[in-house]
Formats: sequence, structure tokens, C-alpha cells
Amino acid sequence: MGQSRIRTGIIGAGFVGRVHAEALRRVGAADVVAVSDLNLNAARRVADAVGIDRATDDPRDILDDPSIAAVHICTPNALHYEQAAAALVAGKHVVCEKPLAISADQGAALVSAAAARDLRNCTCHSLRCYPMVQQVRAMIADGELGDVLIAQGTYSQDWLLYDPDRNWRIDSEDGGISRAIADIGSHWCDMLEHITGQHLTSLCADLATFHPIRQRPRRAVDTFAGKKASGESSEAVQVKSEDYGGVLFRLGDRARGAMTVSQVSAGRKNQLRIEIYGTKASAAWNGERPDELWIGRRDRGSEILLKDPSALAPAAAAYADLPGGHSEGYDDTFKQLFRRFYASILQPGLTIDYPQFADGHRQLMIRDAVLASHQDRRWINCAVEAASASFR
Repeated sequence: MGQSRIRTGIIGAGFVGRVHAEALRRVGAADVVAVSDLNLNAARRVADAVGIDRATDDPRDILDDPSIAAVHICTPNALHYEQAAAALVAGKHVVCEKPLAISADQGAALVSAAAARDLRNCTCHSLRCYPMVQQVRAMIADGELGDVLIAQGTYSQDWLLYDPDRNWRIDSEDGGISRAIADIGSHWCDMLEHITGQHLTSLCADLATFHPIRQRPRRAVDTFAGKKASGESSEAVQVKSEDYGGVLFRLGDRARGAMTVSQVSAGRKNQLRIEIYGTKASAAWNGERPDELWIGRRDRGSEILLKDPSALAPAAAAYADLPGGHSEGYDDTFKQLFRRFYASILQPGLTIDYPQFADGHRQLMIRDAVLASHQDRRWINCAVEAASASFR
């Protein structure tokens, strides 16, 4: 009898580590047996919340355990490369949060290391996995929109609107040289390339840091928790990463588009909006209303398609576990992604249908192109000229 369940460990017990732990409880093939965080109390809180027996402050306790076959890396960005590389050396299959690393060279090294060891690898661009996002992809693949002419949209949040708003992502030593583009822009660009089947070929970018000085608390603050005033002591620090980015781009051989990303847009909690305009029809999706898809046509009325597996393309219906009228949201995208990841471990012959390290490396190259374009004030070829750059 073949293996039916996989023992799994989580490294990182912040916001997204908890999301991974909750989602993995809903994936029948995975048993989370340990969670690690440098803050042992944080590790214990996550472990206790989801019924995990082991909590540790040393990730080596997970990496050195031969019974653990897969590892989820949910730590700050600057730790992704080191921990993912160590997990691969230890023979673990790896799910790594995005960005995959803090440089394109590191991302390429992880792609090569996973391939050399024939290990499953996933960059956690889970937002692909909304049923209605998959519906747009199926419609484009089936020619329902015609040839793509224009793509546009935004990923806008407000959780860093005020200068006292705080999080480790603001610090370049933890978050890397880019913030809004790397943190949320990568989701938008990955989704665009995934649903259209085309690559960004060149771009022109403008970035802004509206708060060049922020107040950093003297203790760690979880992602999104900084909006809650704590009254604790803080220190003024210089901010080197961007609050906002605007990008004009060319997509494939013909299409054009524009996107913005912002973490300082008042009232926008987590709005990922993407619009695709084709020669036959158009489609628009808003992550704050994930069960709705707007479909526009010139010669007859536009419509709102509601999530209902019976009304979706088969490829999209596979991402919807609940019947029409029953919402599936952010946490469900992780479940869908992890389900496919673990199935590919248990059934090596399956076609990979989730974002891999190569996709994470691709987004690092786009990030570098954005930074280089802003720095040099010119159009940049995404594939050729996306060398490492620094934001200024």
C-alpha cells in the first residue's frame, strides 16, 4: 500500500503561518506535526490553536526530523532563501511564501536545487486559486474573450497609511529592497500571467515612499496588527522600500496595460482588482467580492456571473468545493493550493498545476525590472534587463 499521508512542519508562526496551519487541517493528505518560530510563545500559540503537538524555537528541529517530508516556510522574506535551501538539502518538499527570496539569483538557485533533488516545490501565490480567477483563465483559454488587448487593475490596501503603522516588512533587512511591489504586486503580476498565459515583456515604473520616516516599535508586531494602536515605545527609522508603485507594461506580443499597488489607500483593506479586455468580451474580478465575475460585451448587456460550480468551466469548478450561494474566500485558496501540492507528492505522475519556485523566480525578475525602470526612468525589458537594482 502506498503512502497516503505526509508529515509536515511549519517554520514561522506569524499571520501567514497561522493561515497555513489552518488550511493544512483541511487537506486530507497532510498531518502538521510541528511548528517552529524564533518566538517560542508564538509557536506554541499556533500549535495549541490547531492541535499541533510540537512547538519549537529552532527550525533545525523540523529540518533534522527524518519523519517530516514537507516544510512550509512562513518567515520574513530575508529568511526564505536560507531556510528553503536548508529544507531542500534535508530532502524535504517545500512550500515557500512569496517573495521566494530577496534576489533573483537566490530564486534561481532554489529552482536549480529543487530540480537537482527532484523535490516538489511551491511558491505560495495562492490567490490564483479563487474559483472565479480560474474561470477567467478558462474563458481566455477557450477564446471567449478573443485576443487580449488590455489588462489593468490594482492591489490596494490601507494598513500602512499612517507613519506609526508598523510591521517587519517595512525594514529592508527583513522585507528586502521592495515592499509594495514584492509583497502584493507580485500577486497581481502572477495572477495576470497565469490567467492570460502570456508574459510581461517590458515595463515602465514609478515608485513612491510617502512615509520616508516611520515609527518602529521596540518589539515585533504581526502583519496587519499595527493598525491597532498599542501605546508602546517606538523609534523613528528611515524607510527605504516603496509605499506605492505604478507600472505601465506590455503583455505578450500585442497587449498593453497598467497596474498600481499601494499600501496607503484609505479604506481599501485588500482590494485586488484585475480587468481583462479582449476583442470579443471583457472580464473583471475584485478580490473583495471574490464570488462575482463581471463579464462585459459591446453588443449586449453585461452580466455578473456568480460562483456556482454548475455554471463554471470544469477547470474552474474544480476549485469550488461548495455549491452556489456559499462563499469561498482567502483561506480557501490556501486549501486548494496545498491540496494540489500534496497530491503531486503522493502521485508523482500528476501534472503540476500550482505555482512552483520557477514562478517565484519569475516574479523576482519582474520586481527587479520595476526597480531598474524606476531608478533609470526608462522602459525595461523584463527578461533581459531585470538585473538587481535598489529602490531610490
